[in-house]
Amino acid sequence: MNSSKTFYILIVFIFLNFIGCKSEEKKALKSPNILFIAVDDLRPEIGAYGNSMAITPNLDELASEGTIFKNHFVQVPTCGASRYSLLTGMRPRTREHLQNNVMYKEIAGKAEDSIPETFIHQFKRNGYYTVGMGKISHSADGLVYGYEEEPSLKKELPHSWDEFLFDAGKWKTGWNAFFAYANGENRQSLKRQVTPYENADVKDEGYPDGLTANLAIKKLKELKQKEKPFFMGVGFFKPHLPFNAPKKYWDLYNREKIPISPNPKKPENVNNASLHNSGEFNGYQLTDEKAGLENPISDAYAKKVRHAYLASVSYVDAQIGKVLVELKKQGLDKNTIVVVWGDHGWHLGDQQVWGKHTLFENSLKSALIIKNPKMVSSKKNVESIVESVDIYPTLLEMCNVPQPHQTDGESIKNLMQKNEVEKERYAYGYFKNGVSVRTNKYRLTKYYRNAMPTVELYDHQKDPFETNNIASDYPKIVENLLPILEKGNTGLYSIENN
Repeated sequence: MNSSKTFYILIVFIFLNFIGCKSEEKKALKSPNILFIAVDDLRPEIGAYGNSMAITPNLDELASEGTIFKNHFVQVPTCGASRYSLLTGMRPRTREHLQNNVMYKEIAGKAEDSIPETFIHQFKRNGYYTVGMGKISHSADGLVYGYEEEPSLKKELPHSWDEFLFDAGKWKTGWNAFFAYANGENRQSLKRQVTPYENADVKDEGYPDGLTANLAIKKLKELKQKEKPFFMGVGFFKPHLPFNAPKKYWDLYNREKIPISPNPKKPENVNNASLHNSGEFNGYQLTDEKAGLENPISDAYAKKVRHAYLASVSYVDAQIGKVLVELKKQGLDKNTIVVVWGDHGWHLGDQQVWGKHTLFENSLKSALIIKNPKMVSSKKNVESIVESVDIYPTLLEMCNVPQPHQTDGESIKNLMQKNEVEKERYAYGYFKNGVSVRTNKYRLTKYYRNAMPTVELYDHQKDPFETNNIASDYPKIVENLLPILEKGNTGLYSIENN
């Protein structure tokens, strides 16, 4: 072989090696994708949280591969307001921030600003392709219109999404699908003459969440072909009322073995104003029994409703499982951060309440699981108190996306590290003219109202189910915790304007 030919081969070899190295470097430097799954009304009612009754194999597997936050709390125990705090990273500042229509008022129709409308918007500004489907903000399909109105063209988050998709199927609109029954009717079309549960013998696509799962699977195949990293938000409806799920998920459970709530009575030393009469639940007017603070439902019906909730959770678990299987099938799992977030909890007869909308643990505590495939040494369980507003800075930090402004949240990425020492943290909740703060040991709630008592204290080491308000017995503890609580009262409440 002559020297010129040898030199040529050497040059080609070096060039190909250089190109290969650059390709590997580019691959290594590619920003992680995010699959963000929002689940409506998902309290920590899954196996990974210690509920041995719940059949949730897919969520349990995700939790075993990632990190489960055992003490995650939302800011507001109602759908739209909770999601607003999540997406903006901010705690409520005005009464509008406590309403389901907060995004209609604060974001929809607004011109693009230097401060992004949501963290999704910030990802989009930093090179991410953003696609959403289902209920991510408050609207079931991303559009602004009332439950019984025709869909508008006004977007709830006008600057956050490159694409927003929804398959309403036979229900035709997002809100009809949100309150769907298997025959194509919905709560609105049937004038609320409906039960708060259904177990139709249909396939998964017989209810809307099955269609959303299929939509997500199809979109993952497309996103694999894109050069950009992606943020995909998938919002599932169940287990929001009505607790409707295919019969096969109901058949997973033996109702007789389902326990009623461990705290089914109103707490001691608490005014009824801190609770409610389960109005949303009773709004399904063919309910077997009406719930209320003066007329608790029977144990038999309590088991039936809890059965319906568990069936809905198992149904949505199966839909999440389909999406996660496709993520892996497409080879995207190795570079995709997966988040499963419940927008708030739900009283399943706890404190004699059926629904959300309180400042008790059952309403404010929800599921949060994060799997970051790049964090191979992450903790499996985090016991520290964390809040929904913490998710905004956490995801930005994980993806090396700059944080555009100061949020109320604090990144919890460090809590996922095995060698990280967990420090004292607090979670704030807002509703019913009150502010609640959760510490490692206590929940202190202060109501700005005339109905007494206005201060509630629960010792979670001795009374984890919040059955007895001990504020009057331990004034010193209340005195020590009140300054912490007042730090969370950002001018929202005062006794004078209530």
